[in-house]
Amino acid sequence: MNEKIAIVTDSTSDLKKEDLDKYGIRSLPLKVIYKDRQYHDRVDITPSEVYESMKEEIPTTSMPSPQEIEDLYTELKNDGYTHIISIHISSGLSATYSNCRMVADQMEDIEVKVIDSKMLSMGLGRLVLYAKDLVAAEKYSFDEIVERVEAKREKIDIFFVVETLKYLKKGGRIGKVSGTIGELLNVKPIISIDEDGEYYTFTKVRGRKKSLKKMYSILKNRLEDGKEYCLDIMNAAAPDEAQELLDKFKDVSAIKEIFLGEISPVMVVHAGPGLLGLAITELDE
Repeated sequence: MNEKIAIVTDSTSDLKKEDLDKYGIRSLPLKVIYKDRQYHDRVDITPSEVYESMKEEIPTTSMPSPQEIEDLYTELKNDGYTHIISIHISSGLSATYSNCRMVADQMEDIEVKVIDSKMLSMGLGRLVLYAKDLVAAEKYSFDEIVERVEAKREKIDIFFVVETLKYLKKGGRIGKVSGTIGELLNVKPIISIDEDGEYYTFTKVRGRKKSLKKMYSILKNRLEDGKEYCLDIMNAAAPDEAQELLDKFKDVSAIKEIFLGEISPVMVVHAGPGLLGLAITELDE
């Protein structure tokens, strides 16, 4: 039987709608929830609308419901797909992965593999695009693509700094990051994601400007001779600093592609304005 493989992700991948449409990737939106209203991430709410509302109310978020996931998987099955690779935000940061797993186990007449990216934002986005490229190549089986995508996780690193830890704390996403006392001294943790898919403090620097310089040096030191990379620079209401970092990396020959973007409304809720993040992906030889 010929395999017809669909790629599914969620809105925390930070892939633009035009790219999702161009490559036929389906995305499950998470939700931004206020006391009297609810929005679908990247569908009917923008990051700037979240920033503006934070003075009055900091919203909460939720993952796609089992019914929404089942509806999408069923739609793909009815469209003639025989297999689905569903790649999602780290299970250490959201229950989206476990919800998808639960639904996948109940699907009939279609094989669904749910992959825990152990990442988010363009770390997840790059994994999704890699899966899309493997499917488009038409030379790998479903199982081989799954194996390659899972291995690719080891080739992607994420680092970010936030203006304040209060949003991560409020949303319960603080993970293994500590810094309450440090915040009083203007100590900025540079945060990464560990093998469990949870945030942790990679290092600490005093002051915003020094933290951005440190992120640049961390990435420069991770580049290996003879290898090529793509770099994604993401921000939350910090476009000037993001552009400044991009300009620094323009002349780094090992970096073959640079993308500048804004994190999704759901992630704005948990990070707050002022986030600046980097995702570095090692390209296949």
